[in-house]
Amino acid sequence: MRPRDPNEPHRAASPLELFFDLVFVVAVSIAAVQLHHALTENHVTDGIVSFLLVFFAIWWAWMNFTWFATSFDTDDWLYRMLTVVQMAGVLVLAAGVESAFNDQNFTITVIGYVVMRIAMVTQWLRASRNSELRTTALTYAAGIAGVQVLWILWVLLFDGTAAIIAFVVLAGVEISVPLIAERRGTTPWHPHHITERYGLFTLILLGESLLASANAIIEALHEKTALAPLISISVLTVVVTASLWWIYFWPPHHRAIGKFGNSLVYGYAHYFIFAAAGAFSAGIEVEIDVLTEHSKLGDIAASFTVTIPIAVFVLGVWLIAIRANADRLVNVVVPVGAVLVLFDPVIPIPITLTAVVMIVVVAVLVARGPTSDEHEKLTT
Repeated sequence: MRPRDPNEPHRAASPLELFFDLVFVVAVSIAAVQLHHALTENHVTDGIVSFLLVFFAIWWAWMNFTWFATSFDTDDWLYRMLTVVQMAGVLVLAAGVESAFNDQNFTITVIGYVVMRIAMVTQWLRASRNSELRTTALTYAAGIAGVQVLWILWVLLFDGTAAIIAFVVLAGVEISVPLIAERRGTTPWHPHHITERYGLFTLILLGESLLASANAIIEALHEKTALAPLISISVLTVVVTASLWWIYFWPPHHRAIGKFGNSLVYGYAHYFIFAAAGAFSAGIEVEIDVLTEHSKLGDIAASFTVTIPIAVFVLGVWLIAIRANADRLVNVVVPVGAVLVLFDPVIPIPITLTAVVMIVVVAVLVARGPTSDEHEKLTT
C-alpha cells in the first residue's frame, strides 16, 4: 500500500468514493429527519444536542476515510472490501439514530461507529507495511483502536449530563489522533482531490434542502389553505440553497490546505459547515410544519431553525476559504450577509430576507468575477 503522489495530475474522486458517500446520504437524511421531529415538538435543546453528537460520528468517520483515501487509495480487492465494511457500519449507525434522539440511547450508533473505525484500523495496519510512513500508520492504528475501547465504555458507564461531558472529552481525544500521528511523519494529500471530496459531500447535504423544498410543494397539494405560503417557501428554499452552493464553490478551496496546520483547520471547520447544511434542511421542514399548523414551535423560533444554520454555513466558508482569496468588498459583504439573515424572523414571510441577502451576496461575488484559478480555467 504505497502512498499516492500528491501531485498526481487529473486526480478525481473514484467510483468507490462516490459509492461510499451514498450510505452517508442515508445517515444524514435520518439525522435531519429526527432533528426536524425534535424541533417541531419543541424539544429544541435535546434535539440540537442529539444532532450534534450523532453528526460528529458521521462527519468524523467520513473525514477519516476521505483523508486516508487521498493518501493510500490502492483500489485493490482488500481495500474495496474494507471500505464496504465501513459502509455497513454507517448503515448500522444510521439505524441507531432514532433511539439516540428519542431515548438518548447511543448503543446501536456506537456499534456502527466502532465497526467503521475497526475497518479503518485495518487499513492503517496495511499502510504500516510501507517503511517510510510505518510509525505514522501504526500511531494512527493504535490511537483509533484505543479510542474505540473508550467509546464502548462510554455507552456502558455514562448517561445524562455526564454522558454529554464525557462525549465532548472523547471527541477531543478522537480529533487529537491525527495531531499526534502526523508528527511522526506527514501523510501525503492531494489538494484538488481532497477539496473535491469535501465539495461532493457538501452537494449531498444541500440536496437534503432541495428535498425539503419538494416536500413543501407536496404539503401544498394537501394543505390548500396554505397553498401560497408553502409554494413561497419552496421557491425561496431553492434560491437560498443555490446561493449557498454558489458561495461554497466560489473560492479556490485547494489553496486552504497547503500546509498541515491549514488542512486541520479546513477539515475540522467543516464539521460546523456540514452540520449547518444538514440542520438547514430540517429547519425548512419545521417551517412547513408551522405553516400547516403541525408544530409546537412558534413562528420566530421556527425562523431561527433556518437562519442560524445558514449564518453558520456562510461564516464557516468565509473563514476557511473565501477570506484569504477575496478583496475587501467581498470580505465585508459575505460575513455581514451572514449576520443579516439572523434578522429574518422579524419578516412576516419566512426566509424572504434571507433569500434577498443571499442574492445580494452572490451578485457581489459575480461582480467581483471568478477567483484567479477559475479565471484561468475560463480563459483556457
